[in-house]
Amino acid sequence: MVGPEIGLIRSSTGESNTVGEMRTDELHAMTSKDFQMGIVIIVVGKAADILTSSLSSEVVLFGTRGSPYTCRIEIALKLKGVQYKYIDEDLANKSPSLLKYNPVHKKVPVLVHNGKPVLESLVILEYIDETWQGYPILPEDPYERATARFWAKFIDEKCFPAIFKSCWGEEREREKAVEEVSVVLKILEDELKEKKFFGGENVGLVDIVAVVIGFSLGVYEEAARVELLNKEKLPRLCNWIDDFLSNSFIKESLPPRDKLIAYLRNRFRSGNASK
Repeated sequence: MVGPEIGLIRSSTGESNTVGEMRTDELHAMTSKDFQMGIVIIVVGKAADILTSSLSSEVVLFGTRGSPYTCRIEIALKLKGVQYKYIDEDLANKSPSLLKYNPVHKKVPVLVHNGKPVLESLVILEYIDETWQGYPILPEDPYERATARFWAKFIDEKCFPAIFKSCWGEEREREKAVEEVSVVLKILEDELKEKKFFGGENVGLVDIVAVVIGFSLGVYEEAARVELLNKEKLPRLCNWIDDFLSNSFIKESLPPRDKLIAYLRNRFRSGNASK
């Protein structure tokens, strides 16, 4: 610890400050009092300002452990081989730096490169692909790029909201949400066709965005004790999940599954979903 007035802790196995901001009101208040996991750097209070001011020429990622939106960015940075500093945000006590870099939405993830912030996970993914050479995240062909953007937006706007509501929504809306999940997952199943990944033989933009299905869906199913993914009905999607999660750079970007499941069960059982 650097000091109580700074509150900067460096640890490879220490506690995190939050689980993650899921772009849904129900998950915005996750804190380390409820959920702990190993991280690289934890920053609280004025430490974020002090740290980021000294890293103006480096890559800094503001995120929260457990957030699929943060996971996306870490996956992309690892694919590109980009070295970065990770700052775990306490969303119940957001740092001055987060509010400075994202004054509009005040959310994570935020990528700071050369002192300049890039906001929103889909925008950040494209920025990473355009800024660093090496592994291509989007296809070179303009039509294929447009198609990838379409499916990424489909996952964000149609899939994740339905999955979340089917597990954690109000009781009256869950049945309808389960039906919606069945429809959108079948659409993705058909889009996979005979491909190993949505991007073809290699992980691409759509696969990275679909971490909300590859990882979060299974966590939600187990935590809420519901079944949304049927292997007999969706064999291609299930095979895609197995292939997706078998990649080491994917595994390294994911939070501890058991801790996240335990946290979610405790949170929603206690009736704090809307707080």
